[in-house]
Amino acid sequence: MKRSLFAACIVALAVAGVGNAQETRNGVVFTPSQVKQLVREARTPEQYKALAVHYNNQQQNWLAKAEEEKAEWVRRSQNITVAAAKYPRPVDSARNLYEYYRYKASEAATLSAQYSALAGASAAEVANRQR
Repeated sequence: MKRSLFAACIVALAVAGVGNAQETRNGVVFTPSQVKQLVREARTPEQYKALAVHYNNQQQNWLAKAEEEKAEWVRRSQNITVAAAKYPRPVDSARNLYEYYRYKASEAATLSAQYSALAGASAAEVANRQR
């Protein structure tokens, strides 16, 4: 009885640990620590391409969140009473969050472009060495 309970606890912890990982659209799983490690150790075109895909997926996620928040911003901006407004108003919070998500998407786009360029340059170097 104790063994089966212990095994069930181990399985539950393993499943919880897998839930913390981030899954990208192409099926590759990256945790934040794995991304940091890959950034430090990236030297091959495949590694740069994986980082570019990861940051491209991050950009898409941030843009989706920004669109959701923009809809909330529009909804909240229709219900403003100037006399009773206190800062920060809900509309201000929605606008600030929308701008934050757009900023994060811009950062991810920059990193994606950077790693795409590195992947292309690295692939060109590998092709030149093989000649």
